[in-house]
Formats: sequence, structure tokens, C-alpha cells
Amino acid sequence: MPIYRDYDQAALEVQYDARGTVGDIGPFLRRYAEGSAAARAALPCALDVAYGPHGDETLDIFPASVPNAPVFVFVHGGYWRLLSKDDSSFMAPAFTRAGATVVALNYSLAPAATLDRIVEQNRRALAWVHRHIGAYGGDPLRIHVCGSSAGGHLVGMLLAGGWQAAHGVPPDVVRGAVALSGLFDLEPIVHTQVNGWMKLTPEDARRNSPMAHLPHTGCPLIVSYGESETAEFMRQSDNYLRAWQARGFAGAHVPMPGSNHFDIILHLNDPASPLTQAVFQQMGLTPDTTEIP
Repeated sequence: MPIYRDYDQAALEVQYDARGTVGDIGPFLRRYAEGSAAARAALPCALDVAYGPHGDETLDIFPASVPNAPVFVFVHGGYWRLLSKDDSSFMAPAFTRAGATVVALNYSLAPAATLDRIVEQNRRALAWVHRHIGAYGGDPLRIHVCGSSAGGHLVGMLLAGGWQAAHGVPPDVVRGAVALSGLFDLEPIVHTQVNGWMKLTPEDARRNSPMAHLPHTGCPLIVSYGESETAEFMRQSDNYLRAWQARGFAGAHVPMPGSNHFDIILHLNDPASPLTQAVFQQMGLTPDTTEIP
């Protein structure tokens, strides 16, 4: 019996099992961690900067070499229960060389943290960046956000309307966004094994679905996903992009042939990749295409 769209339980589990689209996620996770550690070792950076009172509420900042630089804020994925900022700065070499300040956000993970809390942490982190990034050479009027998978969902919740005033930021605090392999309607998640750690009620899912909270003020949006993603992951991104464009906001899909759910973000450290070039264009950056050590 179908439980969501035309999918029965087993088929729906396959659609939302990102790990099932690759043989082993271990090598990708190691590349995130190793690339991020190399960036921290090689680049000027401010690490473990607190944006809130909880120990998980920290971020890493990689200043550009020029003042008043546009800011690239990265929100990691991991189905809201894995990874951290320590795995999330592997793109800093390419972006700082192109003239951007990079910020890698940390947040608490499920099941210890609810999705409401995770969303709120990311919003407070963005508000902190808006208030304080000038001290690190960043331009608070040119903040761009990027996230993958669960991070793509959280980007959608940063773009959502209605929360900004309570956090002391303008409605257009985000000037550009990149959502990779994101989840924008959480209704199906309630019916999958993912809810074993998320514990979402239908009301929780709607409250935290970007599709249900599109803003009145938009910004340029880039959407992309791996070539080998499931049909549902593709549909979620396509539907969100169409809804974004229907509101009159600028948006584009950047195809990434040959990529998958886990390696698409690694292309962000390649200035020659179509994805990185699109992000640089959105941010007004001139890429340095010499090889990164």
C-alpha cells in the first residue's frame, strides 16, 4: 500500500536512503575531514568562535586576504545527526583565494537535539555572522549561505521568512544561496527510518519544511544534486527551485554530471568546476584557477 505519493514503505526507504546510492560513505567522510584539517593548517583562521552559550554553538572563520569580502557560510549535512564544522571547511582554500571569507557552522545533532533547536541554532549563527563578521574582514551586506543534504534543508530554513526580525537581522540578510541535494518538504521523512532519530510529528515536519515557508524577500539561488541521486532527492530540489522562481526570485539549476550525493560538495574546492564557477559568479568573485596544493 502506498504511504507517500506512489511509494510503499520499502520503496520510500530506498528513496530517502542517501547512503544506498554509493557503495561506502567512509572515503567521502575522510576526504571532508582531511581537506578541512589541511585548510585549518594552511590558512589564517579563527577556530571555535562561539556564537551562543552551548558548547556545540561554534564556528570557524577563514578571512579573505582583502577587506570587506563577501562571506561564504557553509552548513554541513549528515541527516542532522552526523558531521560537524571540523568536516566542513575543505572549500576554504579555493574561496579565500578568490576573495571570500569562509565560515563553517557547527550545530547540535539529533537525536540529542530536536530539529526545531537545530534550525534555531543556525539562525542564531547567521545573526552572529551578520553582527560580527566585519571584525574578520567580511562584509555583512554580502552574506551567502551554502549547505548540502540536511545542510541544504537548513539553508532553506535560513531563507524562510518570518524569523529575521526576532534575531535582529534584515529580511535580506542572505544575499545568495546554494542548496545541494536538499530536503525541502519533510512530510515523507516522518514515514522513513530517518524519523527513528528525528522523531518528527507531522506538525514538526511542516513547521520545518522550507516549501511551506517561502519568503517574501528572495535572493539568487543555485540548486544542484548528484547525477546518481534518487528520484525523490531530485524531485525535492526541482520542486523547491520551481517554487522559488514562481515567486519571481532568481534561481538556477547547475548540473553536476558524474557526481553523487556525497562528493558533489568536494567540487567546491575546485575553481574550475561548474558548481564553483556558478557560486563565484553569484558572489561576484574572480576565481584563481591555478592548482590548489
